[in-house]
Amino acid sequence: MFYYLRGTLAYSGDGFAVVDCGGVGYKLNVSMTTLASLSGSKDREVLLYTYFAVREDSAELYGFYTTEELDTFKLLIDISGVGPKAAMSVLSLYSPSALAAAVAEQNVKLISRAPGVGAKTAQRIILELSGKLAVGEPGAAAHAQAKKRSPAMAEAQEALIVLGYSRAEAQSALSSIESAESKTTEELIRLALSNMI
Repeated sequence: MFYYLRGTLAYSGDGFAVVDCGGVGYKLNVSMTTLASLSGSKDREVLLYTYFAVREDSAELYGFYTTEELDTFKLLIDISGVGPKAAMSVLSLYSPSALAAAVAEQNVKLISRAPGVGAKTAQRIILELSGKLAVGEPGAAAHAQAKKRSPAMAEAQEALIVLGYSRAEAQSALSSIESAESKTTEELIRLALSNMI
């Protein structure tokens, strides 16, 4: 229905962005990757590629900063058992090229780190997407990204959200911590909170 929306970024929150197009505010569900790309763009013109998902009980608009992310999203939701929410969960953790590297390496553990994606679903993703994704970065890059999303990082992020911070704020604060992969959950929370002051 819509291929993209170009307008002013009126608002962004945890997992969504509102783009004002001619006085109409369109709410789009976005990945953390797209949300990070939109950082600092409030009240500026942005362009988001879109996917309109219509189901019996809902109609949702999804937005993507790049066509690569949109194309990867479409491939993911074509897989049995992978809905839009699970696809966005995967794309919030991994860029399309990092996901391609994980699929090429058949790394079930890496893909199943996405919330809502279990081992069986990760295996299905690997099976269905093998050969369909272009590996734009080496496996080492995917592993480096995975380290940033260590269990301690995930726990720290959830703790910050419980404290009232948005997912985007928590992720931003945690991503600025040096040598984060070697720190405990408690250390990450303390350092993240100091970054937010």
